[in-house]
Amino acid sequence: MSSENDETPQDGKAPKRVKPVPETREDRLKAALKANMARRKAQARARADNEE
Repeated sequence: MSSENDETPQDGKAPKRVKPVPETREDRLKAALKANMARRKAQARARADNEE
């Protein structure tokens, strides 16, 4: 373990994420609201399909 290398072992080997993680609180809330609305719309569509 030498102190010459400032990079962490995970720098080049971290798994890639499909979606970038929002950095600010506002971005996180915006993303959560968007996901929630999409889920609610899907539930509403499923309920409408069951009634017909």
